[in-house]
Amino acid sequence: MEAGGLCCPRQRQVLFLVLFGGIYLAGSGFGQYSVTEETERGSFVVNLAKDLGLGDQELVTRGARVVFDDNEHHLLLDSHTGDLLTNEQLDREKLCGSTEPCMLYFQILMNNPFQIYRAELRVRDINDHSPVFQDKEIVLKILENTAEGTSFQLERAQDSDGGLNGIQNYTINPNSFFYVKISDSDEGMIYPELVLDKALDREKQQELSLTLTALDGGSPPRSGTATIRIVILDINDNAPEFSQAIYHTQAPENSQVGSIIAKVSAEDVDSGVYADISYSFFDASEDIRTTFQINPYSGEIVLRVLLDFEIVKSYKIKIQAVDGGGLSARCMVLVEVLDTNDNPPELIMSSLSNHVAENSPESILAVFKIKDRDSGENGKMLCYIQDNLPFLLRPSVENFYMLMTEGALDRESKAEYNVTITVTDLGSPRLKTEHNVTVMVSDVNDNAPAFTQTSYTLFVRENNSPALHIGSVSATDRDAGANAQVTYSLLPPQDPQLPLASLVSINADNGQLFALRALDYEALRVLEFGVGAVARGSPALSSQALVRVLVLDANDNSPFVLVTLHVLLVDGFSQPYLPLPEAAADAAQADPLTVYLVIALASVSSLFLFSVLAFVAVRLCRRNRAAWVGGCSVPEGHFPGHLVDVSGTGTLSQSYQYEVCLTGGSGTSEFKFLKPIVPNIQAQGPGSNSEENPTFRNSFGFTFQ
Repeated sequence: MEAGGLCCPRQRQVLFLVLFGGIYLAGSGFGQYSVTEETERGSFVVNLAKDLGLGDQELVTRGARVVFDDNEHHLLLDSHTGDLLTNEQLDREKLCGSTEPCMLYFQILMNNPFQIYRAELRVRDINDHSPVFQDKEIVLKILENTAEGTSFQLERAQDSDGGLNGIQNYTINPNSFFYVKISDSDEGMIYPELVLDKALDREKQQELSLTLTALDGGSPPRSGTATIRIVILDINDNAPEFSQAIYHTQAPENSQVGSIIAKVSAEDVDSGVYADISYSFFDASEDIRTTFQINPYSGEIVLRVLLDFEIVKSYKIKIQAVDGGGLSARCMVLVEVLDTNDNPPELIMSSLSNHVAENSPESILAVFKIKDRDSGENGKMLCYIQDNLPFLLRPSVENFYMLMTEGALDRESKAEYNVTITVTDLGSPRLKTEHNVTVMVSDVNDNAPAFTQTSYTLFVRENNSPALHIGSVSATDRDAGANAQVTYSLLPPQDPQLPLASLVSINADNGQLFALRALDYEALRVLEFGVGAVARGSPALSSQALVRVLVLDANDNSPFVLVTLHVLLVDGFSQPYLPLPEAAADAAQADPLTVYLVIALASVSSLFLFSVLAFVAVRLCRRNRAAWVGGCSVPEGHFPGHLVDVSGTGTLSQSYQYEVCLTGGSGTSEFKFLKPIVPNIQAQGPGSNSEENPTFRNSFGFTFQ
């Protein structure tokens, strides 16, 4: 095996760089490597890393790969070692047929930056085929009066090997009549010719049998043999003649099997059996015999199989016409195969990535090559994708294309794209090939959670049970996966004195709010706090909302009357201002709802007394918030220490108690006078059992609403 580097000799290298959006594409003159056919799989060809002047791991990091023009994997690149190895046993004859040298063209593709190096691999021939004659027996009919020195061209042997391993010589077994002469053709092949060395005498010998041997140039040489049976004929002095030496014809590759491709014609001026002509192929290869057949009587050449312009573009068919006397003539039929647009374009994907992260800049999603085996307009191609997609096709060298994003994508707008790559030729009718690529847009955390409301107002009655669910907040995130998972938390209160953590808690996963302890409407009527929502992506994005909890009042306080009224009756108006005694002042300070009222009875009517009492009751009611449901409370007993000497001559002091019944709400400040309750003075003594109210002594009773 031999290797010719891509980098040296220097004068052979051609390097060009094309800049496509930050991607470098490099092409160079062909790197020439060679390998012998039938070499075992895994055989070393060359170390590409060294040949390209790359580092040890650069082939790995740049994703180097090998792509052959025929889309086959003849070679295998070990990116870690840089070795280029054979991936199969290469058969030169199958790959190239008789073409020599046998060259396979391929490209070395690398990413980051994207580069293409062109190279060629020559498959060297080994002598693994022997010469073979198409006919094991060759029959020659020779007139007995044939002149000495006359040569007869024989069919050559076929050898799949090329070059020196092809046929190099012909020999014939020793005899006294003939010897073999080698002649060269204009196609670079050699033909055996049988030369008459001694005059024939049919009357002495009617037939001769000779062995023709073909030898190739291998070491050791291989050989093949055929028997030549020579039939000596009577004199036939006129050979057939074709109407033309070369026939030209054309056949479209879509011609039907059985179609007549051409017709040859020869005439013989002899008469009788010597004028009967039969047609046959002469020195025809196996390919010719498989593709065509000739009618031996009419000279019509008929198609046996479908033609394929992409495989064989033309044929040279040699026709022989032999008369009844054994004389022959030859002509050439040149068949030109016409191309039809029977091959759709091909799309060969070299690399493909179905995922791309949103918000990323221009990215390469796929690298592919297009080709069309047709020729002319039938082989010209157009490549495109649908409109209105955020992608573009960027052409490269050697019919390579790159499918790229045109800019940053937004997964929240669209998370999946179906891209159809269409390749169409310019033939008639136009043929096309479509390749579908599904592109998934990967999520990045570029959206903060959003609450369904900027603020929430929640309601619970007071005296709730601990851990009671009082409501929920909800936030959503347009991102996906972990980037969309929202965690809830309570924000620190603005008032550091507010014990928020002991009042309310939140479920971090679903945003449910719970009261940690019983709330008291009379102590806390409104609770405001902030709730935060944080996405779990990176970076963590958050938002917040305000929660306002209104505590609803419950009927949890019984009505009570603190509404004790001390009235000091004074006989006359001798003192316009009566100061309270110190004992009364102390009692008033201890109980703010205790009021002392001094009324001069001598000159006022009972109506005035009722009015004063009503005014005092209303003021006391307004100072104290009564309960929702009405009730009555009557303090019991006398009020000691309330005797006041106003005039210094001895005044009357009497304690009065009044019953106040509230039937309205806590905000009611209206009272209604009912009939007074006249106390039973006689019932004050010991053992008295007054059923109405035994605590009302020397007092008037009023009911207020």
